[in-house]
Amino acid sequence: MRTSKLPFRTLREAPAEAVIASHQLMMRADLIRKLGNGLYTYMPLGLRAYQKVEDTIREEWNRSGAVEFRPTVVVPGDIWKESGRWDTMGPQMLRAQNRSEQDMVVSPTAEEAYTAIVRAGLTSYKQLPINMYQINTKYRDEIRPRYGVMRGREFNMADGYSMNADDASLDETYQSYAKAYLRIFRRLGLPVIPVKADTGAMGGSGSEEFMVESEVGDDTLIICENKSCGYAANVEKASCKPDVAVDNDGNPQKKTELAIEEVATPNVFSIADMEAFFHSTPKLFIKALIYRVINSTLDLSGAPHCENLEKKTEGNLTFWPLSYVCVLIRADLDVNEAKLAGALKASEVCLAGDEEVLAISGAPHGFVGPVNVKCPIVQDFSVDEMHDAIAGSGREGYHIKHVEPGRDYTAWLSADVRTVVAGDSCPVCGGKFYSTKGNELGHIFKLGKKYTESMGVTYLDVNGKAQVPTMGCYGIGVDRVLASIVEKYHDDKGIIWPMSVAPYHVAIVPIKYQGAMKEIADRLYAELEQAGVEVLLDDRDERPGVKFNDMDLMGFPIRITVGEKNLPDVEVKLRSGSDVALVHSEKASATVAGMVHEALASLQKE
Repeated sequence: MRTSKLPFRTLREAPAEAVIASHQLMMRADLIRKLGNGLYTYMPLGLRAYQKVEDTIREEWNRSGAVEFRPTVVVPGDIWKESGRWDTMGPQMLRAQNRSEQDMVVSPTAEEAYTAIVRAGLTSYKQLPINMYQINTKYRDEIRPRYGVMRGREFNMADGYSMNADDASLDETYQSYAKAYLRIFRRLGLPVIPVKADTGAMGGSGSEEFMVESEVGDDTLIICENKSCGYAANVEKASCKPDVAVDNDGNPQKKTELAIEEVATPNVFSIADMEAFFHSTPKLFIKALIYRVINSTLDLSGAPHCENLEKKTEGNLTFWPLSYVCVLIRADLDVNEAKLAGALKASEVCLAGDEEVLAISGAPHGFVGPVNVKCPIVQDFSVDEMHDAIAGSGREGYHIKHVEPGRDYTAWLSADVRTVVAGDSCPVCGGKFYSTKGNELGHIFKLGKKYTESMGVTYLDVNGKAQVPTMGCYGIGVDRVLASIVEKYHDDKGIIWPMSVAPYHVAIVPIKYQGAMKEIADRLYAELEQAGVEVLLDDRDERPGVKFNDMDLMGFPIRITVGEKNLPDVEVKLRSGSDVALVHSEKASATVAGMVHEALASLQKE
């Protein structure tokens, strides 16, 4: 390709809205152009890099045994109503109606579409497993799209979906995708960390994220310092080794036979206030928080104080649109709302408002306690072993002491809802945790029967009996991967592409595109193309400094400079280094082609 054929314009300065390196450089190098808020167009150079990421994913997923299909982006709302996510997905989902007033969805994800498509043709166990993937456009109506294509409203996802006869088959497919993910990211030059993750709105029994460490990451990763252990998890999912609840002397807490005693605590609202008032460690305090729970699919029919709650059924899915719980946790710890939502199988949880807290607990925040609260109690495991504790009384201006969990109140559900932090102990090896920021590039889920049951999918087993298959889901954000590569590989001059993703492997820059320089540049261009190297020839009538700056900004891995003073030698320079080699023009194409093929091969090594 010649630059004279490319419609590009580079920018000396990034737009003010671009605050991270990938967004700035992709805009400055004219890889993308903004069309609207959260909406970006890939320009020719950016599209070439994007397509290389997409092709790498496609090659490795094909290699793993998956086959490609192509559902529509706009899908009937009815299939979302069948799954129960029409109401629970939230405002991120863009809904519309066609001229027949049929509800439609601009797909934010494709579990429903895949399930409906497979359902239409599945009859026998002999057809399973069914393992298909798509690379397609998605739309999520983000409140604050940011960081360019890292978090846009319209984006591209590679989504794999499997339907399996049983958990053993699902695990085999799941592991096959996990291995393919590692191959994909290695080929793209991205060192990833597989971490345990929250299943979120997808549901299911388990999931794993593939993260890349990044200063601008949206996620907090919890990682064991013991490298041989390998434990890593998103903070939304991370668990830790339980630590012993201790008293003021640092000894394990002991049961008390003393009855609850109410203590007047005027102007004592916060944990710090309680520490000062009781002259005690917060490890003796039970913190009680009232949470509003949205669209819980956990069976609340027998839960305390839930007999009058509204219950809805959509297809095969039953859920409670609004409920409340009182969460108890040791006062030196914090509630992990993602874990809490997962324990309650809810689409969302949030702290209740002041009026709701007062109505449910009989006291304002700061005095909420477990004894008289009028909603189910969810107790974190940290409270299970507490004794002779101090808690809110359920009456403003008072606390209670000598509280014995299990004696003085009954928890409806015990669960791990604790936020793990750096310094906590690994549940696998006992080592200490550290934390780092990360960006999610891919996510694999064991969905189980969440969608197949709600959407009525069955097949006949070997005995002719109807069975419900289980499902898996495997996603990679293609745009986010591309932006993450730029985020990792750049300097103050611009992008430094890995060879496998670069729009072109080599840029040929004649100082002036005329005479002997033109002749040699054209010959090198033809020879490199013949050798299977992707090459860009800068044939513009521009000053050398402009050409060099543009090539560095765009990040082509190798630059060949053809200058009159060095002929018959040409300069060969790696974008990632500072050294320049003079190579005879007769040998330059073979030398550079070898460098390109060696770099590509090194990224392929397993």
